[in-house]
Order: sequence, then structure tokens, then C-alpha cells
Amino acid sequence: MRVLVIEDETRTAAHLQKGLRENGFTVDVAYDGFEGLELARAGQSALIVLDVMLPTLDGWAVLEELRRTGIQTPVLFLTARDRVEDRVKGLQMGADDYLVKPYAFSELLARIRTILKRGSTVQEEVLQIADLEIDSRRYKVVSRTRIVEEVWGINFDTGTNIVEATMRRLRAKVDDPFEKPLIHNVRGIGYVLESR
Repeated sequence: MRVLVIEDETRTAAHLQKGLRENGFTVDVAYDGFEGLELARAGQSALIVLDVMLPTLDGWAVLEELRRTGIQTPVLFLTARDRVEDRVKGLQMGADDYLVKPYAFSELLARIRTILKRGSTVQEEVLQIADLEIDSRRYKVVSRTRIVEEVWGINFDTGTNIVEATMRRLRAKVDDPFEKPLIHNVRGIGYVLESR
């Protein structure tokens, strides 16, 4: 499972990354709010560990933007902001949990596993964009590599243009007959299905 850590303090980020990797997670790290938001929008993470006090965009703003745009990836706030008002604010904004620094890594790990277990029992949602509905996992941006792995297998020759050719055929069916296209390229990342 992939966890996104959004934490500007490098030692804390390194500690989280090391501990989570040792416990079987794939970990991405962002050191400011804007970078974290962009990675979160890519939709590859099963959970986000989010600090409140971040450069460029604070944790409140990151969470608010995720929820505003319909991204429901579970969020665990991990922050030195220990006032009751801050905890209440985080949970009311849509965070799944709130843990105060300093923290015990074993407790953080237990909370992460509980959140993920809770999420795995929820039925998959129907994704609706304009007139199109997809009953599947709600990834926003899907990378070329992920498409290759999911459709043709992990050992497929990635040097071919099969993904691009397949996307052209898909667009001919999903986009061409209609006024507004729904499939878009995200440069350097992959493809996204959304109404713009």
C-alpha cells in the first residue's frame, strides 16, 4: 500500500518514511503543501499523513482542497498543534484521525492500519463524470506504467506505444461522439478522466 507523507521537517519525514517502509508500505514524501497537494491529486495513495504547519500551503488548505474536489483519500493529521480546537477543526474538515507530536511510531502505525482496514470494508463508489459512470476505484490520474501493469502485465515491453494507441481508440468511443472531452493527458504523469 502507498502512503503519502506531507511533512516539511526533514528528520521527521525521513523517520516516517523509514518506519513505514520497514512495515511494508510504499512511501512518497512531499516537503511542502503545494507539492503534497499535487501528489495527492494523482490518486495513487491509500492514505495521507499530513502536517498542519507547512510552507506554500498549510495542511488545513491541503485537506480543504482535497475534499472540495471530491478526493476522499483518508487523511491522518500528524502535527504539533495540540489544542483541542485544532483537533476538532481537523476532524470536522474531513480528516480521518489526528495525532499530536511527539508521537510513538507504534501508535501511528496502529492508527494507519485501523484507517486502512476501515476503508477496505467500504463498497466501491460509482464515479460519475458528466454522463459517464464508472463503478471502480476512484483514481484521479492514472500513470502510463499503471495502465501497462494492470492491462498487459508487469513484464510487458513498455517501449511500445500500445498505451497511446489504446487511449486513441478509447477517446474515439468516449470523447469523439460528444461535445465535451472527458479523457485528458496530464503531462509527465499519465491520464485523467474528468469534466473540464
